Amino acid sequence: MPTVTWGVIQGKKEKLVNRVKICDHLKALGVITDELETIELPSTIEVISERLEFLQKLGLTIDDVNEYPLMLGCSVRKNLIPVLAYLEKIGISRSKLGEFVKNYPQVLHASVVVELAPVVKFLRGLDVEKQDLGYVLMKYPELLGFKLEGTMSTSVAYLVSIGVSPRDIGPMVTQYPYLLGMRVGTMIKPLVDYLISIGLPKKIVARMLEKRAYVIGYSLEETVKPNVECLISFGVRREMLPLVIAQYPQILGLPVKAKMSTQQYFFSLKLKVDPEGFARVVEKMPQIVSLKQNVIMKPVEFLLGRAFRVEDVARMVVRCPQILCSRVELMKNAYYFYKTEMGRPMKELVEYPEYFTYGLESRIKPRYQKLQGKGIRSSLNWFLNCSDQRFEERLEGNFIDADSDGPVFEMGGKLDMPGGGGGEVVSDEDDDDDEVLYRRTLTL
Repeated sequence: MPTVTWGVIQGKKEKLVNRVKICDHLKALGVITDELETIELPSTIEVISERLEFLQKLGLTIDDVNEYPLMLGCSVRKNLIPVLAYLEKIGISRSKLGEFVKNYPQVLHASVVVELAPVVKFLRGLDVEKQDLGYVLMKYPELLGFKLEGTMSTSVAYLVSIGVSPRDIGPMVTQYPYLLGMRVGTMIKPLVDYLISIGLPKKIVARMLEKRAYVIGYSLEETVKPNVECLISFGVRREMLPLVIAQYPQILGLPVKAKMSTQQYFFSLKLKVDPEGFARVVEKMPQIVSLKQNVIMKPVEFLLGRAFRVEDVARMVVRCPQILCSRVELMKNAYYFYKTEMGRPMKELVEYPEYFTYGLESRIKPRYQKLQGKGIRSSLNWFLNCSDQRFEERLEGNFIDADSDGPVFEMGGKLDMPGGGGGEVVSDEDDDDDEVLYRRTLTL
């Protein structure tokens, strides 16, 4: 009679023979089997063939399998089908399942109940919309492998602690899900601390990150600091850096040196704006570093064609670079009204080029007609650069108050907001004014 020991030995030998046969079969198909030695394989060639065919039907190639051969250790019925069915259920379309597995094959080993579902529940708890889950996970599939009590929770907690609204965390994650995988101590906090150190109020940083979450991904040492130093080297004043960054956060991650060099040369050659004037332009409208030169030239050519001297156009651009983004058709209408109806000298447009940034029908024409009805003559700045309420107050008043400037930052985190009868300092505790400032600085 055969002994128990004999049976065990015979089973091991048979299993070893089957493994050799399976590996030879896979090698014949082009699969690299080195990593498969450490995992349990099925007992027959038919089962391993079924797994490989299933993966190929998803859209994976032999090369994709070779990138992560351990996926062949996953059972079709116990692993592949339940995981893929769940991914499809949470919003990843069937046509993209192959791409998802290719980007993150480790998901095939995961337990739907123990590992995947809790992460999805966590994302929903952050206010990531149900219809956005598929988009978020396609963008950053590794999220499904994170532990809830780890980096994801600490990064969210830190962002809320600096003033990011909890209700904005969901949209931030949807826009830039990678923030959930970034360590607070080595990546997020050093960037935030640096931005505050160069003069940005903490609440402005929070508002900025809410709207432009991808800024968190900029490398502090390799990109952000060199770009800030580059801006200074081109003549941007240190005290203006906060306003520049608040208006155009993307400037922290652009190839600033190359863009600034190109635009500075262009402004000098075509617009006769010297380097100091170009620095003032960047301070007022940092988006200029990314504006295409053919776009810039359209309003410039319009002004030159209306007998403005090159030097005057340069002065106008330095004072109000926003005119470079104005549509020529609207500039034509505003200019025609200025010449035919208002009959004012060209010199006033040179001194106040902001005129071209206002709507003719919505602001210029109705306000000018009211001035005419009252018999009041004032500067362009006085009747255009104010709210409708302030304009009505000026019309009814027995005085003409001084022209007002826009808001400016002060180093140290305060915001100086000039008012009608003098400036007032808005403290860090004033949420509404911070929000208004962010909208103003982010809008061209």
